[in-house]
Amino acid sequence: MRLGVLDVGSNTVHLLVVDAHPGARPLPAHSHKAELRLAELLDETGAIGPLGIDRLVSTIAGAVEAAEDKGCEDVLPFATSAVREATNADLVLERVRVETGVDLAVLSGEEEARLTFLAARRWFGWSAGKLLVLDIGGGSLEIAFGIDEEPDTAVSLPLGAGRLTGAWLPDDPAGPEQVRALRRHVRASIARTVGEFARAGRPDHVVATSKTFKQLARIAGAARSTEGLYVQRSLSRKALEDWVPKLAAMTVEERGRLPGVSEGRAAQLLAGALVAEGAMDLFGVEELEICPWALREGVILRRLDHLPVERAALPG
Repeated sequence: MRLGVLDVGSNTVHLLVVDAHPGARPLPAHSHKAELRLAELLDETGAIGPLGIDRLVSTIAGAVEAAEDKGCEDVLPFATSAVREATNADLVLERVRVETGVDLAVLSGEEEARLTFLAARRWFGWSAGKLLVLDIGGGSLEIAFGIDEEPDTAVSLPLGAGRLTGAWLPDDPAGPEQVRALRRHVRASIARTVGEFARAGRPDHVVATSKTFKQLARIAGAARSTEGLYVQRSLSRKALEDWVPKLAAMTVEERGRLPGVSEGRAAQLLAGALVAEGAMDLFGVEELEICPWALREGVILRRLDHLPVERAALPG
């Protein structure tokens, strides 16, 4: 069947269309995305303003039309931290439902972490052993750990690259004291969770998902996206530590000229690097591998797991 997954995130609204059936890997067929940066459209009360709601409704309507054009039998729509934490979330969800017919499911941070973990587990398989999965979004950082398809421990922290950039790094380039203050905040927040994971033991394999980690790996020398999904890409803590002061000294325009860094994400890259560096340091990770699958694939896989599997007739 052809499925669409509609991800309303803090940075983008992304429709991913895949051809899939139970027991097989989802094959991407079409991608339709628009950068809204909802996390930056919140007013002083934490509400998504009228302009942001109008843009969101229009973008979702366009995504629905694209899904219909591509022959999707079903669309799985969900929203993450930007909508989840908006003080007028109920109003936003109602406007979307009435004007587009889309009933957005709002995922909790823990659900995000668990579904992303499922995607990583399916990608790397059982031979990867105990997995530690890190995911930096626009609004939050998800961390999950376990040996099965359901993680033993999963947390979500308000350490998204977009959120932190808006709140802590107003200048371009950021001032040294701004960077130092954000670094302290990030590490103090992550440190509160480390003990919970440490009690579960050491991971056998550490992986990371999300655009932020992919871009950091790319500027540190990983293969470009055009070389395909199956090329192994990794990021070492040493390389990241070397890059953080360089990113801090750059303007947004200069970061946007780095290999693999999109213009729309350049402003968030420094905050994302500080979160990645802090997580790798505090969890004792020397190197991690980039996972091509993340939350959207996790949502698709969970849906496929609940579809009946056609059984071949056994020989009589």
